[in-house]
Order: sequence, then C-alpha cells, then structure tokens
Amino acid sequence: MQWNDLGGDIAMFLFMAVVLIKEDPILAAATMLPIPIIAWLIHRVRSLLSEGFIQSSRAFDDMTSILSDTIPGVRVVKAFAQEKREVERYGKANVRILAANDRLNVVWSFFWTVITLLTQIGLIVIWAAGAWRIAQHQITVGALTVFLAFITRFYARLDSMSKLLASTERAANSARRIFEILDRKPSVAEATNPVPCGNLRGELDFRGVNFKYGTRQVIFDFNLHVKPGEMIGLVGHSGAGKTTMMNLVCRFFDVAEGAILADGIDIRSYPINDYRKNIGIVLQEPFLFYGTVAENVAYGRPDASRSEIIAAAKAAKAHEFILRLPEGYDSLVGERGQSLSGGERQRISIARALLIDPAILILDEATSSVDTETERDIQDALDNLIRGRTTIAIAHRLSTLRKANRLVVLERGRIVETGTHGELLELGGPYARLHKAQTELAVGKLDIEAALSAVQGTIA
Repeated sequence: MQWNDLGGDIAMFLFMAVVLIKEDPILAAATMLPIPIIAWLIHRVRSLLSEGFIQSSRAFDDMTSILSDTIPGVRVVKAFAQEKREVERYGKANVRILAANDRLNVVWSFFWTVITLLTQIGLIVIWAAGAWRIAQHQITVGALTVFLAFITRFYARLDSMSKLLASTERAANSARRIFEILDRKPSVAEATNPVPCGNLRGELDFRGVNFKYGTRQVIFDFNLHVKPGEMIGLVGHSGAGKTTMMNLVCRFFDVAEGAILADGIDIRSYPINDYRKNIGIVLQEPFLFYGTVAENVAYGRPDASRSEIIAAAKAAKAHEFILRLPEGYDSLVGERGQSLSGGERQRISIARALLIDPAILILDEATSSVDTETERDIQDALDNLIRGRTTIAIAHRLSTLRKANRLVVLERGRIVETGTHGELLELGGPYARLHKAQTELAVGKLDIEAALSAVQGTIA
C-alpha cells in the first residue's frame, strides 16, 4: 500500500511542479527554494536511519538469541538457580533495543519536523513574493490564490514522500539482510554435470582425504576402502576426527584434498539430495520434531504407509513402548521429543533410519548416553538396522563395535591402526590401551555397585 502511495505521490509531485512552472515561473522558482535543503537532509538522514535500523536489528537478534538459549535450557537454569541472572540478561537486551529505537526516534522526529518547518517557510516566502508582485501589478490576487492552492498540494506531496523515508529504509535494511543470506554461496556446491545416483550398493573408497576447519587441518591423508555391506568402527579419543569423517561422508562438508568415492564415483559428482537419500544417520542426541510418533518415524519418507511405519518401529524395538503411549502412533512427542526418554527417542530415530532403507548407515555414538539395559535394547535394534548395509559406526564404548568387520583407530586425524578387535589387542597399541582403560573402568563400576549393595544389605 505504501509503495502505491509513493508512486501516486511522485506522479502528483511532478504534475504539480509542471503546473506551477506554467502558471508563474518566478513564483515556481521561489517554491523550489526549500528543495535542495530537503534533498540534502534526506541524504544525511538516510544513512543515519540505515545505521539505526541495523543497530536495532542486531539488538533484537541478541534478545531473541537469549530467549532461544534460555527457554530450551530452562531446566538447567532452574537447577543452578540462575533465574535472576537470565532475567537480568534479558532486561539488558531489552534496554539495548530501547536505546537503539530511541536514537531512531530522535533522528526521525528531528527530520520530519524540519521538513514541515521548511515547507512552511516556503509558503511564507511565496506569500511575501506574491504580495510584492501584486503591489507591482504583475499578478492579481486571484492568480496568487490559485497558485497558493497548487503550492499547498505540491508541499503536501513532498511532505508525504519524506514521511515514507523511514518505511523504505526499514524495508531496505530487511531486504539487505535477506539478500546477505540468499547471496551466500553454499560450502557444498552442486555438481556442474551431475551423475545420476539412484540406489547405491554402498561401496566407499577414501583416497588421500584431507580436511581443514578454516586454517586448522583435522584430517590427514585418510585412505580406506569399505566393501558393500561391511561394518567399519571408527575408534579414537575425542577430537581425533571421527565425527568429521561422518560429516564428509554425508557431504555436510567437502574434502579439502583427495576424494571420497561411492560405488567408484566421486560423491561430489552426485546430486546432493539424491546421494543423501542413500544415507541413514543415527546420532548420539536424536532430534525429534514436534508432531506425532508416526510423523517422526516417517520423516524421511512422508508417503510411507502405516503398516511400513509399524514394521520399521518393530524392527527398531520401539513398537511396544509406542503402544503404551496414550494415543499410540498418533501420540505427540512434544518439542524435541521431550515427552519421551532418551532410549525411546533413540529407538524412534533408528526406526526413522530403517524406514528409508539406506545403503550407507552412519552411527554416531548411538548408545553412549543411555544406561546398560537400554543399550542392550538399542543394540538389538541396531543389529536389525546394520544387516546388509555398509555401516560406519563411531563409538567410545567399544562394546558397541563388537560386530564390526574392521576397526579403524584415529589419532589427531590420522589412521594409526586398522584390524579386527583381536588383531588390535595383540598389537598392544593405542586400541589395546583404550580397551584396557575401559575394562578397568567397568571393573571399578562393578566394585562400586557391589559395595553399595553390601551397605544396603547391612542397613536392611
């Protein structure tokens, strides 16, 4: 609506300027005296308004960032009794928004008041010039009256256009922020001449893969061949590069040097979406969307039938607990699945991966955040999931990798050992030391549990 008003104002402004010049060129010249000053003011105020809107947007972004952190983390806030601190953070953010908007209001109030003052001064000049010309018998009172009527319309259009300046600058600032996102080049680009992907067999070949986060190199000369249907376990301390390799296989990033081949073709040659349809992912922290259980299971295949969803849930050992929910598969899981336990969320994510029937499966610490009994249930579900698929499993719990055909041990982005569980133990290298540390930790836990049981028995 405002753009229509602006177009009408510009048309009327030009029309009135032509009429004024035709009626009386001398008075028309006097009418135009405030125009250069107004144009200079508009030029100055535009930059001030633009900077003010940028500051206001940034302050508002800071405030929404605080909310997006605090609301999902409200339990942590309450657990550490930090409600007052978070309220103060939010209050300070609001004060910054208020200060930015106050600066904008001061600039705008000054601008349109000055514009009004200049147009009124212009009218006074016209009255004075008109009175002098009437006294000189150059024009009549009627001609001056008509001219003043035209001038009033002329200045009204000018005033209306100047008041649209704030709206146009706000829109320009918003458009600028949108185009900053739209013009950003993706870090993972589509192939210029893509190779049709279809259903992959699952063969993976890592050839001299190197990768950097900025200037920091995290993967060095990674070479590995994975046969279709083979399960590979990636083992190593935190920061060794395991999750980075998962991101590279999924093409969340592209390799800096070398190549990753799927079925003998560089994965950068495939259309991204078609390639990713061949990949299933089960993460350490499964993410569920707000909606029903069935909608979350069918996220990768929205057109899946109810019988297919149930079959995937059964294979993931999730069917029984889903039936215990108030509305079964139509039960809402809440925001991020908050109404379900960690193990239940994990089994739904496994069912989600099963339903798309991927050729390549990525397991990223799929059982690290659950108890031993739940881990056993999830492991049974994973056994169904990995059957017949190329699997790359990342785990700190070495028990999770008991079915792996080969284990690949990483240290600081390099492969230091490759082999089966038995072969690596015989070598006595990094894997053997890691296994020994986990064994000792497990024994220590058992001793603690036995001691606690003894104490409880004594108290009883």
